[in-house]
Amino acid sequence: MNVTTPSNPTRQPHEPLAVIILGPTGSGKTALSLALAQHFNGEIVSCDSVAVYRGMELGTAKPTLAERSMVPHHLIDVAKPDEPFTAGLYMRSARAALNEIATRDRLPIVTGGTGLYLRALTEGLFAGPERRADLRARLHQSAERHGSTWLHRTLTRLDRETAARIHANDTAKLTRAIEVCLSSKQPMSAVMARDPLTGFRLLRIGLNPPRAKLYDRLNQRCAEMFAAGLVDETRSLLARYGPIKALDSLGYRQAMQVLRGEATEPQAIAAAQQGHRNYAKRQLTWFRREPDVHWIERFGDEAETLCEASELVESQLNPSQPAI
Repeated sequence: MNVTTPSNPTRQPHEPLAVIILGPTGSGKTALSLALAQHFNGEIVSCDSVAVYRGMELGTAKPTLAERSMVPHHLIDVAKPDEPFTAGLYMRSARAALNEIATRDRLPIVTGGTGLYLRALTEGLFAGPERRADLRARLHQSAERHGSTWLHRTLTRLDRETAARIHANDTAKLTRAIEVCLSSKQPMSAVMARDPLTGFRLLRIGLNPPRAKLYDRLNQRCAEMFAAGLVDETRSLLARYGPIKALDSLGYRQAMQVLRGEATEPQAIAAAQQGHRNYAKRQLTWFRREPDVHWIERFGDEAETLCEASELVESQLNPSQPAI
């Protein structure tokens, strides 16, 4: 395990502890968070941009109802799929949940794989310039004319640092970043004034199981999602809400291809498996930039992982005890 020494001198020993469990999809974050919450009288705060939506069950790998009955969970099923749920809204809601949990003398445990949400929670969001509909329209027109990667190439010329953090196909984030650069006349990375989380000591525990075994799990999980009725769930969501943005998330996107006749179910499963493997790689790249992470090179549902993570939490709750 690679253990780093916390470097933030502003954290005070008397502040309540908050545990953050991060890692790629399929690494066992849910299992570890449940075990730690039961052992340390904790409550779980989800950090997943799709799990916030009600009715999206099979494609999200949410904790089951039985698992949610074991310990209190927050920020799961808090919005309808056609309601926008932004990183800013998540930041405010998650911070409120952390404070509520701490006032009950319980341990907040943040777990999930949405890196932007986690960054918003811990570091805050920058107050950028207002959105410009005219500029956005021109950017979209240029992207359609020059190809899907044009936005990423443009942002790379304007702000290489920010471009390196955004996937080349993430049109919304690329458009906003270019908009900020052009409106402020400087790179977005230079104008990011944030509002970091205060009042908590943060313990970050990262899961990084062997890549081949992780991919095997992801392949199996995708197949099980479709076998459980993901296409039918997607059909129901489409009938109720229309072609909403939430249905472009992994799993649902491939199920939509089946409904549109663009792919057979086996083809959709293979595409979803590849998509989840690619997503896991991007998550690890993102989370490697998180500070002071205690990395554990195993799955979260392994006994050794629980033992190691429990000792880390115990060492923070009782600083007189030696850390591992």
